[in-house]
Amino acid sequence: MRVLLLGSGGFLGRYVAEHLLADPAVQLTALGRGDDADVRFDLSNGSPGALTRFLNAVHPGVVINCAGATRGGARELTRHNTVAVATVCESLRRSGCGARLVQIGCSSEYGPSQPGSSTAEDAVPRPGGPYGVSKLAATELVLGSGLDAVVLRVFSPVGPGTPAGSPLGRLAEAMRRAMQSGESELKLSGLGVQRDFVDVRDVARAVHAASLSAAQGVVNIGSGRAVRLREAASVLARVAGFGGALHEIDSPPGRGGPHHVPAAAAHVPAPAHPHGAAHGHATAHGHAPAHPQVAGEHGGGPAGAGATYPYPDGCGSWQQADVRTARDRLGWRSRIPLEESLADIWMEAACRI
Repeated sequence: MRVLLLGSGGFLGRYVAEHLLADPAVQLTALGRGDDADVRFDLSNGSPGALTRFLNAVHPGVVINCAGATRGGARELTRHNTVAVATVCESLRRSGCGARLVQIGCSSEYGPSQPGSSTAEDAVPRPGGPYGVSKLAATELVLGSGLDAVVLRVFSPVGPGTPAGSPLGRLAEAMRRAMQSGESELKLSGLGVQRDFVDVRDVARAVHAASLSAAQGVVNIGSGRAVRLREAASVLARVAGFGGALHEIDSPPGRGGPHHVPAAAAHVPAPAHPHGAAHGHATAHGHAPAHPQVAGEHGGGPAGAGATYPYPDGCGSWQQADVRTARDRLGWRSRIPLEESLADIWMEAACRI
């Protein structure tokens, strides 16, 4: 199977490439802006004609698009996430290769959801920010293209290589700095948010499965359970061996004053149901486009051992995927526990101590 991978240099793309290269039946060609790509091409500026000529030369059976931007203004996000996908769709329509398209979407397309609900693919999208809007527009272009295509709406990807600017990446870095300087307390903010974390290596498996399947439309890719960031922070403290206190400087609703999270209490509860909480068609995030702040950088709180403001993604306090479609149509479910993903994030941070 000949596969053309777009965006192989990104967080998700690197693991998709690694997973595909392990399959002897796959002949992989990577196209992107980085030096590690087989062919240099910028989707946000390239013409459909140029990409069409390349498709006709390579003649892939599957095109996987992991390219895109998670940060920037509305114009930049639209160019990288929407216009680029329009170029891909138009090129595939013009080409004679007849390739299947696997587009990587994100759950920021859904927007806020009702706490306790699981968001299914037929939920009405109401993205709460320009990132989600740009990704939703890309999804609509794919679905309306008439191509053999599937969109994987990835929830909150984590694991080795997690970007340092992401919420969990910033949390690990703040913990590294605290341990390196001998701090006995880590001040954090925004730990009440709950997200559906899924390991990036599991996402790569899902992309491979989607490439081989006949599934079309939208498919959620997540663990099927929401985890409070406070609990993830406790697990990270345990695997890091951080013996100090995690001091929450902004209290969750209904709590007065700062909240101490003992690192020894690190535990991520097992799901009571394979799809998490009660299923509901909530108007429900994905590659957290977060650029969390450290308190003190912009007057947001005391400076020092890293208060993190996580997930300004327009998705509110809760996000959880209904993953039944992935199970039924792709034969896929997440395997790697969050504890392992967090341990891998910490291993990378610890190398900088």
